[in-house]
Order: sequence, then structure tokens, then C-alpha cells
Amino acid sequence: MTKFSTTGISRRSMLKTTATVALVGAIKTAFPSGAFAAGPGPEVKGVKLGYIALTDAAPLIVAKEMGIFDKYGLTEVEVAKQASWGATRDNLVLGGASNGIDGAHILSPLPYLMHTGKVTQNSKPVAMAILARLNLDSQGLSVAKEYATTGVQLDASKLKEAFEKKKAAGSEIKAAMTFPGGTHDLWIRYWLAAGGIDPNKDVSTIVVPPPQMVANMKVGNMDVFCVGEPWNEQLVNQGIGFTAATTGELWKGHPEKALGLRADWVEKNPNAAKALLMAVMEAQQWCESMDNKAEMADILGKRQWFNVPPKDVLGRLKGDINYGNGRDVKGTDLFMKFWKDHASYPFKSHDSWFVTENIRWGMFAPDTDIKALVDQVNREDLWREAARELGIAASDIPTSSSRGTETFFDGKVFDPENPSAYLDSLSIKAVS
Repeated sequence: MTKFSTTGISRRSMLKTTATVALVGAIKTAFPSGAFAAGPGPEVKGVKLGYIALTDAAPLIVAKEMGIFDKYGLTEVEVAKQASWGATRDNLVLGGASNGIDGAHILSPLPYLMHTGKVTQNSKPVAMAILARLNLDSQGLSVAKEYATTGVQLDASKLKEAFEKKKAAGSEIKAAMTFPGGTHDLWIRYWLAAGGIDPNKDVSTIVVPPPQMVANMKVGNMDVFCVGEPWNEQLVNQGIGFTAATTGELWKGHPEKALGLRADWVEKNPNAAKALLMAVMEAQQWCESMDNKAEMADILGKRQWFNVPPKDVLGRLKGDINYGNGRDVKGTDLFMKFWKDHASYPFKSHDSWFVTENIRWGMFAPDTDIKALVDQVNREDLWREAARELGIAASDIPTSSSRGTETFFDGKVFDPENPSAYLDSLSIKAVS
């Protein structure tokens, strides 16, 4: 696995990213809220977008399949499958003009890691912008069949003794996620740590691309993994393992993927960025309707998109969760939200949690200026402009960029106004 620098963006090191900050500042100066709508239409007809075969990419795929991009003047949009999150990063670094991509369905923390050069070659910052959230909830924490007798569900401590026995016998415990510092990395770390299992000491975390999770567990390459759907459901359908918990049980209504773009593309194409946002928002509203779930599963299952049986997609889209360990629950509220509960709006408070968790595990420095960093990347102002242009109901537009305090399943509370108090409350962490 590629080793990345874990030196964070700090108050002292902010000057190192002066070019990045200047670019973001130029964007906001050139295209303040209100000026975003200037001009007769998009400056370009196309944008190159990447996606990973995960259900939460649905808004981009649906917008392409159903001609919604075309409706907003973006008649040449490419939605290209990426092999992994590392490939997504690399293609964003290249940019669409250099045979890469301009934007992507992306792990919400990844634009921050790229923006600060934490996960890019030679630690070179690539200015990024988050324009929307794509979904809430519905990732899974899945476990190999050999641990079924532990009865592990939301309480990961039930794995502790089994892990210790396996390690004592000379075997390595492997916890798979999809990208260092990404959402799945943070969910599995949170879950294990809440159960008294130190993800830095008691297990080995490994990186596996989402579509390869099931095959790797089938041959015994990992003990537990965290990934989005449909791969947890496919694991259960194939009888290879079970879901201990969904991430919505860790943090109800949690943010997940984002629509991330290179900041220079947004700066150059403000009207196209607005058109893109409007198309994605319309697609998100279509995806939210329960009446459309079966059709969505059929679309995503197609060979050119996920190449999986639609049944591997459909169940959890509707909130029907067969955990594979004797629990089979119908009609839960743990289904993926695409529009409900302000799912599309990129709350700055949520991005603050992602940065804080990456401070917790050493990806960013303890003295990182969280607010300054979030203000550089999060473009909720553009979301609001597009929402007004689209005629979104006032009730669907949040009144604040903060959703307020968040409470997790283990009782921990994150106050975006006081991240240090949250960090202090955590007993297992890399940061001192």
C-alpha cells in the first residue's frame, strides 16, 4: 500500500498551500453567489465525471441514462467507471483536458486530502471543490462467516477474543476499507475503536477497491470490511459472510459520498457547474422516490455500470436488510437517502467531522485549522444558487451550513464548534 505523508495542514503550514488558497479565493471573488447564474448557458457542453461501482453513484448514472444532463445543456457529459479510489484521485490530478476527469462521485474526505496534497504525488496540492453531497447512510460493516458464532453486531467488542485467538495462532487480522482517510476507513475505525479494538495496533488495515471486496473475502483475504452497497448485500446473497451493522446504525443520517470537482474547472465554467448541480439535484430527487427503486436497480445492474444482478442492489435500496446472520428486517429507515433530510446539501459541519476524524487517525496535524480548510473546499454557496435557480422549495434548503451537534451510537457527541472536545472524549486514537 502506498504510504502517504500524514503531516497535516496547520496554522503554521498554511503558507505552504498559498497557491491553493489563492485559487479558491479567486473563484469566490470572480463568481460570488448571484454572479454564478450570469450568462445564457453552460460554457461547455461536456464534463468528464468518474464513478465507482457503488449504489451512491446513482445520481450521476441516472442523470446520464435518463437524459437529465442534456436537459440543462450538458449534452456531452461522460460518466466513466474508475477502477479504484486511487484511480479516481489520479485521474482528477490529470484533469479532463489531460485525458483524466474533471469531477467525480467521491468519498467526502478525499477532496480535502487532495486539496492539501496528503494523498497526491510529491504531496502537490490539487485545488478541489465539493459542490453537493450525493447521499446519506447505507454503507455496511461486513464480517467473514468464520465469526458468525461471536454474535457480533453493532458492538464490535464481540470480535476481540476471536481476533486475539487468531493472532495468537500466528494469523494476521485484516480489516479492509477502500481508501486511507476515506469514509469507509473512518467508519470501520470508529466501529472497531468503539468496541475496544485499536485499528492501528490490533488489526492490519488494507485497501481493496469496492468491486473486489466480495471476491477477496471469498478467498480469505480479510476478516472484516467496510464498503458501500451493493457489495455487502452481494456478500450475503452469496453466503460468504454477514453484515454486522450498517453505518446508519453508527451515525443515523451520516454524510457519505460527494460531488467533487477540480476547483479550476468550476472557476473556468461557473454556468456549467450550476447546470451540473441542477441536473444532479433533479436526479437525486428521482432516486429518492420509492416508486423508482426497482427501475434504479435495473439501471445500476447493467453491464456498463455495475454488472451485477439487480437483486443485489434492490433490497437495501428499499430498506430491506438481510444481514445474513439470522436477521432479515424489512422496511427499515436505513435505506440510502438521496434527497430526503437535506441529503444533497453539503453541510460544512459534516466536512468538519471528516477532517477531525482524519486528525484523530494522523492524516492531518492536531493543529489543523479545520474551519479554514473546510471554507476552502466546501462550496455550499454554489449549491444554494443552483437550488434557487431550480426552484427548490425553501423547506428543502437548509437555513444554516451547520447541522449542529451529532450523536453517535456509542454516545459520543461531535460539536462542530468545538472539535477538540470531541477528540478529547475518544480513548482510542493516533493523535496525542
